Amino acid sequence: MSEGVDFKDIKRRMDGAVSVLRTELAGLRTGRASPNLLDPITVSAYGSQMPISQVGTVSVPESRMLSVQVWDQSLVGAVDRAIRDSNLGLNPIMEGTLLRIPIPELNAERRQEMVKVAHKYAENARVAVRHVRRDGMEALKKSEKDGEISQDESRGHSDRIQSLTDEHIAAIDDMLGHKEKEIMQV
Repeated sequence: MSEGVDFKDIKRRMDGAVSVLRTELAGLRTGRASPNLLDPITVSAYGSQMPISQVGTVSVPESRMLSVQVWDQSLVGAVDRAIRDSNLGLNPIMEGTLLRIPIPELNAERRQEMVKVAHKYAENARVAVRHVRRDGMEALKKSEKDGEISQDESRGHSDRIQSLTDEHIAAIDDMLGHKEKEIMQV
């Protein structure tokens, strides 16, 4: 760590953006049911947004079926709405506090939609990485302005921040490419 710029913190925050993307991509289905599929969905419950896993139990009773056992009867409607509004193309069937979610076959059109969602997730991760870069560059300029580091040191640190950014963007693009191939595979 040099004065003004904490490279470990910058790397940690960029790694966090990549980690979030990995989790979101794991939730995109490729034809098989996975409990991770519902991870990005939040439910309006008790006055706040909560992940589905905090209002019920997600399980996979069959290879093409998910089920969500909602713990609180009053939240069943909210969970159903959240799943329907999630852009994942899922239509739950309510049976009391149990929601059965059949996983439809992926047709070509649906695969294209999934690829678009993956691209959206990747772009959000890229934006997050760029925000971290911007914060690092601003801290660098402030340190240089305050006289804590020289202009030459500032340039060197700036290059280092940019190379960290480039590495993380490349990792995001690589993950997106793999997921795209997986989705489009018939």
